[in-house]
Amino acid sequence: MIIIENEDGLLIKEVNCFDLDLTLDCGQAFRWRKNDAGLWHGVAFGKAMNISQTGDGITLFHASMSEFETVWRSYFDLDRDYSGLCDGFCADSSLKSAIGLFPGIRVLRQEPWEALCSFIISQNNNIPRIKGIIERLCANFGAPVNSNDFAFPAAKRISTLSVEDLAPIHAGFRSNYIIDAAQKVASGEVSLPELGSKPIDEARSDLTKIKGVGSKVAECTLLYGCGRAEAFPVDVWVKRVMAELYPDGLPECVKGSQGIAQQYLFHWRRQQ
Repeated sequence: MIIIENEDGLLIKEVNCFDLDLTLDCGQAFRWRKNDAGLWHGVAFGKAMNISQTGDGITLFHASMSEFETVWRSYFDLDRDYSGLCDGFCADSSLKSAIGLFPGIRVLRQEPWEALCSFIISQNNNIPRIKGIIERLCANFGAPVNSNDFAFPAAKRISTLSVEDLAPIHAGFRSNYIIDAAQKVASGEVSLPELGSKPIDEARSDLTKIKGVGSKVAECTLLYGCGRAEAFPVDVWVKRVMAELYPDGLPECVKGSQGIAQQYLFHWRRQQ
C-alpha cells in the first residue's frame, strides 16, 4: 500500500482486494451514499468523508495523514491481507466462485455503538428505510460535524431519551430496543470496549442482555463493530447458503475468518 498526499487529499495506491462500491453498498454500513459523479459521502467516527475509486487508486478527499491513521486505516481494514485471505478461501469451490464474481469486499471496522444500534434498527427492515431511520437519528440527536452532517449520537445521549423523544425517527417497535441498548451501554452493564478481546461466547452473552438483541444482531455487532472476524451473522441469505452448500458446516479454510467469508457468500447469494 502506497499513500500519496496531493492537492485533493490522500491517494491510496496498490491496495489489493478492495472494491469501494461493493464494500460500501453490501449491507454492512448505512451512512454512505454515492452521487452521480461516482463520489461516496459518509460519516464515521464523527468524521465526514468524500471518497472515490478510479484506476489510479482510492482518493480520500481533504483527508490528512493524521486522520487517515486514526480513523480510515482501521475503518477500511487496510492492514489485513485480503489477498492472502481470499487465496485461502478459494480452496472451497463456492467461495472461489463468490470471490471471482465479487472481488474486493472488505469488512468495515465501525464504531461499536453505531454498529450495535444500526443492526438493532435493521431488524425486519429494508436498507432504504434503515438508512432513513439512522439519518433522522443522527440529525435529531447527533453533534454537528459540519453544516450538512451529524455524528452518530453517543449511547449516553440516547440513554436519556424516551420512546416519545424518538418518535421523529420513525423507528417503530425498535425505539424501545434502542433506548435499552443505550442505557446498558452508557451504564457499563454492557462494556463495548471489552467485546473485542473477551472470549467470543462471553461477548455474545453480554450483547444478548439487551432487549431485542438476538444472535444475528450480536454477531453483526461483533463482526462490524468489534473486529471479531470469527463472528458469523446468519440472515435469510446466509441461511440458504448454509442449507444448500454447507449443511455440515463451513469449510476449514475459513476458520478464524468466518465473518469475512460470510460477507462474500451473503453478497453472492443475494445477487443470485
